[in-house]
Amino acid sequence: MFKLFSRKKDPNSKRYRWDMARQMANHHIRYVTEKINDVDEVIGRNGGLNIRDDELLVFASSDVLLRCKIEQMQAWELLSKDGVVITAPDLEHGGKERTIIVYYVYYR
Repeated sequence: MFKLFSRKKDPNSKRYRWDMARQMANHHIRYVTEKINDVDEVIGRNGGLNIRDDELLVFASSDVLLRCKIEQMQAWELLSKDGVVITAPDLEHGGKERTIIVYYVYYR
């Protein structure tokens, strides 16, 4: 029988996490927010997402805002496709689990 739709992607699989990391690495950052005390605060502007070995680095405002193992992160795109939400243990800040929202630069 012919399948009209492909299998659903498993967001917990290694392949999905690596595919998301590669997709994110192609974007420049407009700004990054994090919910602190129930308020979304801008924690960085103007940067990029990079893959180094098996880690994803979020770099903005001349600082590494998040560094995590790709296989330990959870990531999903915003419905608008203007950014991504990343939840992961942050190796740069003592292994504390953080959730940040990265907004991409939009080119027309």
